[in-house]
Amino acid sequence: MCQYVITSMRTNVQFGMMKHGLEILTESSIDHIEKTPEGLKLTLSGKSEGTLIVDALLCATGRLPNLENLALENAGVEIDKCAIAVTLDSRTSQPHIFAVGDCSNRINSTPIAIAEGRAFADTEFGHNPRAISHENVPSAVFSQPEAGTVGLNEVQARAKFPDSIKCYSAQFRPMFHALTGADEKTFVKLIVETNTDRVLGVHMVGKDAGEIIQGMAIAVNMGATKKDFDATIGIHPSTAEEFVTLR
Repeated sequence: MCQYVITSMRTNVQFGMMKHGLEILTESSIDHIEKTPEGLKLTLSGKSEGTLIVDALLCATGRLPNLENLALENAGVEIDKCAIAVTLDSRTSQPHIFAVGDCSNRINSTPIAIAEGRAFADTEFGHNPRAISHENVPSAVFSQPEAGTVGLNEVQARAKFPDSIKCYSAQFRPMFHALTGADEKTFVKLIVETNTDRVLGVHMVGKDAGEIIQGMAIAVNMGATKKDFDATIGIHPSTAEEFVTLR
């Protein structure tokens, strides 16, 4: 059960990509790369053991803050796991030095960096002390199909509230594609804490997921309940209306 939401999001993105003609090899590793006249020859091990010729190779291995040549050790600034250690108000181990954005490795995104910078400016120069929250930050993967999420996933929710989580989900073919004939699916999910009825997480895979989740993030941050969602009239026919009709 603890793997359900991860499998659901990933599986829906995977199946959607496969419908667009993308071949996905799982449980496999690249052991060797050789440049040949035909292209790059990959030697694979695992489930897809063998060789594969490709035109190009992209390694999406993540990233870490680039702190080289900053000489932070000379300033006595503490480093935690390759990032600058900061407090909630972006203050480093040196009270007069602050760090915002990716160098603190809290959430690496442009909106977060901007928000942290504005909070710092307001606190230090605007006489309005404040810090931003890094909880319930919406995010999206602009793949085909798109994936969008805000709040807790089911694994996190059940770890925090083991006996009071209820999930509502649906998978459907958007009405738009009744006209196009395309075999496209959309997946939506709400995660609710039953004692308070509060919606802890909203997840979606499908067209315009990023745009829709941005609006859902407002509701999650305001503490909306499942009853609030149920009491909201949907726009028909739209994908987003599914979030207010889940039973």
